[in-house]
Amino acid sequence: MTTHSSNAAPVIRPTGRPLKRAFVGRVRWWTYAFLIASVFMSAFPLYWMFVVSTNDSAAVSQMPPTVLPGGNFFALAEQVFTTVPFVQSLVNSFVVAGSIALAQMVLCTLAGFAFAKLQFRGRDPLFIVVLITMMVPTQLAVIPLYMIMSNLDWIDSLQALIVPGMASAFGIFWMRQHLASVLNNELMQAARIDGCSTWQIYWRIAFPLVRSAAFVLGLLAFVTAWNDFLWPLIVIQSPENYTVQLAIKALQRQYFVDYGLAMSGSFLATIPLLILFIFVGRKMVAGVMDGAFKG
Repeated sequence: MTTHSSNAAPVIRPTGRPLKRAFVGRVRWWTYAFLIASVFMSAFPLYWMFVVSTNDSAAVSQMPPTVLPGGNFFALAEQVFTTVPFVQSLVNSFVVAGSIALAQMVLCTLAGFAFAKLQFRGRDPLFIVVLITMMVPTQLAVIPLYMIMSNLDWIDSLQALIVPGMASAFGIFWMRQHLASVLNNELMQAARIDGCSTWQIYWRIAFPLVRSAAFVLGLLAFVTAWNDFLWPLIVIQSPENYTVQLAIKALQRQYFVDYGLAMSGSFLATIPLLILFIFVGRKMVAGVMDGAFKG
């Protein structure tokens, strides 16, 4: 005969009622309405740019304006490629934006690793200086930066666009905060006991831990460099060194703007970014959310 102890833990029996999922039933129709309105407001400028790029200026300026695409896109696109060196401008933008993205992925991560995990004299004051530079408007640095490029004889060259953007204060700050939260000091000490140098700790341990965040930083740097207009307008003079934004500016005449031609060039310049986000959009979201729920 089996005896049961009186001190046994009580058995909790299921009640038979289905468990309620968290947040089920809390999403109302106005939530979907707000999301649909947000998507519409975000996508409508791109759609309107495509509509204008398929019509002539007369169709754009009529009242009420047309909201349906026309049939002139390929003719206007051919005119874009014949009016300015648009293909070369696309190549230049890819070279500049890609170089800046790769440089920021490595250099900002390296600087963030130094500020987060290395002990050296003046670390905290230097990091404060980096944060202060984020508060300075970019326009204030144009004149001294132009003087530096002139002394280096880099005016009207692609390196004048690449080198100033190889590191950013935002990237250093972001990678410093990320590395401080995901890289344990015990792991670094164990690596040093195994004979790893500081560079090996960075390259074999720190960088793989923040690879997703570094990818997002590189993607943001790529988009920023691709859309940059002010600095290339100041430092680039030759049409063969135009970036895509300068090529779009060259489509506009001095006293008359052909909106169909200008918007056609803008839409063509946007297509590479759309393709990029289609392929890496999910990875970008994963990189932004990486570490968001780590306690």
